[in-house]
Amino acid sequence: MSDDHAGEQHVKRSRIRRSRPSGKAIAAEPSANECPPEAAASEQFELHVRRIHRRDLNRVWNFLKLVFRDVNRETVEYQRPRTKQRFVDTYEEEGVSQLLFEIHRQGKRELVGYAEFAYEIVGSDNWMNHRYFVKRNMRPLFVEELAVHPDYHGIGIGSFIAEQIEHAARLRGCTHIVLEVAANNESALAFYRARNFQQIDAAIFLAKKVTVEEQLLPPRTIVSRQRT
Repeated sequence: MSDDHAGEQHVKRSRIRRSRPSGKAIAAEPSANECPPEAAASEQFELHVRRIHRRDLNRVWNFLKLVFRDVNRETVEYQRPRTKQRFVDTYEEEGVSQLLFEIHRQGKRELVGYAEFAYEIVGSDNWMNHRYFVKRNMRPLFVEELAVHPDYHGIGIGSFIAEQIEHAARLRGCTHIVLEVAANNESALAFYRARNFQQIDAAIFLAKKVTVEEQLLPPRTIVSRQRT
């Protein structure tokens, strides 16, 4: 990704209200209801979106570890890159868009959201089947990550990120937005279903419990015969 592509220009901004933090870390906002009950404790600030820059990599990596920490403890597949090196390699890869969502107040910026997507299947270890979409006349935008800071759930940041992704899809003439979410990540599933995402396929992880046996047999009593 070139530094020109990863420039500082703001793509879009929005005014949102923040309530007291929820304290729960998940990949997407936990509810379709964007109006927090603590309205009296809210404050207003601007939410800005910009493209990632090389100097952001360490900060964003730590942000993703925070957001997906609890999710990754409960899912078979990692919901973020497994290593920092893979994350850095993603920045270098052509065709991948990485957007940062920051709130601006009192002259400071705070990272509260991240989105990563591509207009074609990328990555040497990607198992996505391109022909599936070609056969169905689908021109997808592939979402790799959508993350919201755990202290800012339920106030519209996830909705703004989703809106930005859909805006990018429309600009490129995409017909669908495609993403993967763990079946047991109920909060994320509720978030996406509330925005008209529908299941198009199913990758089911199966497990069968087997009896664990020792590699070596236990001691055995042997009765010797008397020699004549």
